[in-house]
Amino acid sequence: MPILETLFGRATTPAERLRQHLRSLQRAQRELERERSKLEAQEKKLVNDIKRHARQGQMSACNVMAKDLVRTRKNIHKFYQMSTQLQAVGLRMQTLRSSQQMAEAMRGASRSLASMNRSMNVVAVQRILQEFERESSAMDMKDEIMNDTIEDAIGNEDDVLGDAINEDEESDAILREVLDEIGVDLSQKLRNAPQSSISANVVDNSSKIALSEGDLDGMGREDMALQERLDRLRKTS
Repeated sequence: MPILETLFGRATTPAERLRQHLRSLQRAQRELERERSKLEAQEKKLVNDIKRHARQGQMSACNVMAKDLVRTRKNIHKFYQMSTQLQAVGLRMQTLRSSQQMAEAMRGASRSLASMNRSMNVVAVQRILQEFERESSAMDMKDEIMNDTIEDAIGNEDDVLGDAINEDEESDAILREVLDEIGVDLSQKLRNAPQSSISANVVDNSSKIALSEGDLDGMGREDMALQERLDRLRKTS
């Protein structure tokens, strides 16, 4: 193969040929743009010359330059058309290049899938899954047997304590244990709760109520004494 390449040259791939054609199209577009720019500059010059000769009254020269201006504008239009056609061809070639790259990627993916399918033994995978399911079921059964055995061995002692203590007593026992660990007695804490302010308020309120009732009784007795005096004076008169 290297000898053939040295004698006849290396065979180009379709992707390389496509890149070469794209480069040639881009080169042609740049050349067309340069020529069009020259023609546009010539168009501006012709317009200025026609105006200058018209001011001088040289109408024959103006007619000749006007024909030249028409031809120049037609050539500019043709260059625009060719540039647009080259751009369209380049876009189509770019689309073909993208399609080819996609085809190459799909071919590589299909090869990978084919190799994976050849290397994968469906029967062996199915056998492995069945073995896994069987061993998993056996492990679950052994786990249940071990749990039942442990409960039978040590469950009786726990049942005695469980029957004697209900949930409330267990929660109280846990609370007392926690308070004992931090050095707090719950019953002593409740007995030593501050009550001086409450008792003082109660004494003050009761004393106020007692004073108010005594004042009302004194005022009633004085009124009754005055009424008795008035009655006696009326009788004597």
